[in-house]
Amino acid sequence: MDCLCAGVVVADFICDPIARMPVPGELMMTGRIALSLGGCASNVALDLAKLGRQASVVGRIGDDAPGVFVKHTLEAAGVETSHLRQMPDAPTSSSLIVNVRNEDRRFIHAFGANALIDGTEVNADLIRSARILYVGGFFLMPRLTADRLVPLFQLARELGVTTVLDVAIPDPGVCGNQLAQVLPWTDVFLPNTDEARLLTDLEDPIEQGQVFRELGAGTVVVTCGGEGAILLSATQRMRSKIFPVEFVDGTGSGDAFDAGYIHGLLSGHPAERCLEIGSALGASCVRGSGATTGVFNHQELDEFLATQRLEIEAI
Repeated sequence: MDCLCAGVVVADFICDPIARMPVPGELMMTGRIALSLGGCASNVALDLAKLGRQASVVGRIGDDAPGVFVKHTLEAAGVETSHLRQMPDAPTSSSLIVNVRNEDRRFIHAFGANALIDGTEVNADLIRSARILYVGGFFLMPRLTADRLVPLFQLARELGVTTVLDVAIPDPGVCGNQLAQVLPWTDVFLPNTDEARLLTDLEDPIEQGQVFRELGAGTVVVTCGGEGAILLSATQRMRSKIFPVEFVDGTGSGDAFDAGYIHGLLSGHPAERCLEIGSALGASCVRGSGATTGVFNHQELDEFLATQRLEIEAI
């Protein structure tokens, strides 16, 4: 297995962009409301499968219609789902995503079956079978606390498996101490700048990244939406711009970036190239509605990068 993707699995209900938020009692029309795959672990796994990588999802879904949809969507894309547990007494996690033109998305989220994830879903054999262990949506799984995640990352390091961590933050008040325990065992940490602001109380993404480095993370990449990304490691500090594409919906763009960066790691590329691949895949995602719909496949990615270059500067 190239990548074991553990963490949140979600069914997204997404509306096409509307002109403005409706006032109380108002009926606002949109072109479409779609049921789509969501969740960090499932999005990254599907995006990696599009790139020809062998990816497996580890997580929990409900025994309900959204759960059936999620599992079928992943399997149809070639993702291995035998470790995706169906829970008879919990609904599939879901998000309502409201897109307003020229504004960031609004999210309404229900934990659902993700609230039952506690780390026992991952064992030594699973970790040993993978080249990369990615955990997505840390803090959106209330039972997956640092004392449960740290031993998994420690074991991965002992086995030579690269650890990659991404977060989602419903309540920043409970995150700081948990993150400080996990980051020393994290090879690559991939927050966005909004998440990093909640975790550090700092506005500057470089300063945010420095905090995470000081806490022990190997490489930190802070994605900054339309402003590009910041990468900090023991030997490198760089800032990247973005690939200019028409923006439709940002849902899933961070997960697409993660998948692209992981794809670069699996290919043995240096940090600059990983940053470029991640940025290209993230840019491909925002061209359409849905977290994975517009993401490049392997051929499309290669064709895009053959003609486009990402501006990267040392800082």
